[in-house]
Amino acid sequence: MASRDDIKFLSNPNIGQNRKKYCRFRKFGIKYIDYKDPDFLLQFVNEQGKILPRRISGNSLKYQRKVSTAIKRCRHLAMMPYVTDLLK
Repeated sequence: MASRDDIKFLSNPNIGQNRKKYCRFRKFGIKYIDYKDPDFLLQFVNEQGKILPRRISGNSLKYQRKVSTAIKRCRHLAMMPYVTDLLK
């Protein structure tokens, strides 16, 4: 029987092993999310301008709510677009 080192995989065997998600706000001690900083808020928006969910961004529930309200306020002030084709 061949050992694990002798077996050649067609794909990377580490594909299913993702790193553990963490809340960057808790890790770095960020208390306030500024809605007047659209460059920072672009990290939490996809190419179409939709807000990324918690399961993708890794934020905790408390900070995901703050991020979503900050993005909505930023959109209201026309600093960020509501809908776009290729934002990033």
